[in-house]
Amino acid sequence: MKIRRFRQGDEAALFRVYFTAIHDVAAGDYSSEQVEAWAPPDLDMDLWANRIQGIQPFVVEIDGEIVGYADVQQDGYIDHFFVSGAHQRQGIGARLMARIHEEAESLGLTELTANVSKTAEPFFSLYGFRVIARRFPVIRGVTLQNALMRKELEHGA
Repeated sequence: MKIRRFRQGDEAALFRVYFTAIHDVAAGDYSSEQVEAWAPPDLDMDLWANRIQGIQPFVVEIDGEIVGYADVQQDGYIDHFFVSGAHQRQGIGARLMARIHEEAESLGLTELTANVSKTAEPFFSLYGFRVIARRFPVIRGVTLQNALMRKELEHGA
């Protein structure tokens, strides 16, 4: 398992990770209508590429295949955190979370925040994140549920 910075050209593989994480895993906690709104198969790939290039995530590869990715922004916000549906429970999320914490320390951050799906909430809780607010964003006309979670970091780490 190798973790590295995003490179241009990773966008399509990252979409596959995102899509399978939602359609294969989060689908257990969300209706098919919610899953389709959240991760439609016909998502505009130019918009997707711009979004991914903007967040500059860390990417996890196993044998050259991208299997997960996550980012942390300058303000401590984690925008994306996804592991491929075919690669759950293999330590990929743990590696990504460790890398995010390393980056947070190097940036001198005092907290991390994320809008977390119902599916990911237990995972984030394991790493010391607490629910600050329940949210109900509307995506493509469909209401989903997530939670704003925050973790205070000691000594900026």
